[in-house]
Amino acid sequence: MAGLDVLLSDFKEEEFLLQIKQRLDDQEEPLALIEECQKGMETVGKLFETKQYFISDLIMSAAMFGSAMEIIGPYLKGDRDKGGQAVVMGTAKGDVHDIGKNIVVTVLRCNGYDVIDVGIDAPASKFIEAVKASGAKLVGISGLLTTTFASMKDIVDAFKAEGLRDQVKIMIGGGPTDERACEMIGADAVGFIAMDAVTLAQKLLREVN
Repeated sequence: MAGLDVLLSDFKEEEFLLQIKQRLDDQEEPLALIEECQKGMETVGKLFETKQYFISDLIMSAAMFGSAMEIIGPYLKGDRDKGGQAVVMGTAKGDVHDIGKNIVVTVLRCNGYDVIDVGIDAPASKFIEAVKASGAKLVGISGLLTTTFASMKDIVDAFKAEGLRDQVKIMIGGGPTDERACEMIGADAVGFIAMDAVTLAQKLLREVN
């Protein structure tokens, strides 16, 4: 039987969604299904980069992923006793990818966090405004392109300029991010999979509270 990653990258939508429902009924871990779907999205991205897939294929795969998240979302369980602690999330300016960010937003909300999503292609000012309005002490910045590293650093620098850097913790994530990028950007932590966001949120908020 083909996995979810293959079904997604081959655009076999009916079989893809049916398998998700069946595996959830079999009590498989929802996050494992999400990660499998992410692999399919990565395959689509690589095929697009090599000009084997087109913009229409990216749109179709994103729609399939969105349908999958609608099915999986209600099955995500977490510790909701977080007192609604606020977290500001967004994709850095210059990047319009939102799938990874949306997954993290969903997982954090399922774990009881009050997530303020500032969207995609978000400049530093949007993050600053959201933190000031919500009192959030944690910021998450997503980026799928190495070219957005400069934008991520701009966001960190903007918090310094506003005198807020010591009041918030900043975590980053996305395909090209790693420990070296985290250090260069000046963030506090980097996550590699969706559940890292929950673990990092718990750790970083303990440090700043």
